[in-house]
Amino acid sequence: MKTLKKKRRVQIIIAAALALVMAVGLIGYGFRDGINFYRSPSQMAESPPQDGEVFRLGGLVEDGTLVRGASETVTFTVTDGGAAVPVRFTGVLPDLFTEGQGMIGTGSMEGEVFVATEILAKHDENYMPREVMDSLKEHGVYQEPNT
Repeated sequence: MKTLKKKRRVQIIIAAALALVMAVGLIGYGFRDGINFYRSPSQMAESPPQDGEVFRLGGLVEDGTLVRGASETVTFTVTDGGAAVPVRFTGVLPDLFTEGQGMIGTGSMEGEVFVATEILAKHDENYMPREVMDSLKEHGVYQEPNT
């Protein structure tokens, strides 16, 4: 009788371990395209991304670089005070997107230009994405908002 209980316990432990391995595998498979790493312009200058790598680029939109094309294509430059990266975006920009403001874009590099598929802009005068703020502080560009 004891051996039957032992066998049943071992079978339950093996089944639970297999279920756990399958769950972890399915979670990893689901996230394979959904994880985007953040990079600042200075980090991109130090170690350029691989071709086709999707990542997030953040910084301040450099003054005087915002150019709206004839269609929905917009070009501008993002900087963190240490380096600058040209950006091209086709689509509708957020209402609060302006020069000198913080932004984060998701996309990939095509040559020397970051081609964004999504642009996020700060949503009020006190908010800036933490990654962008840390990068700007590191290069001495960040200014505390007036409260």
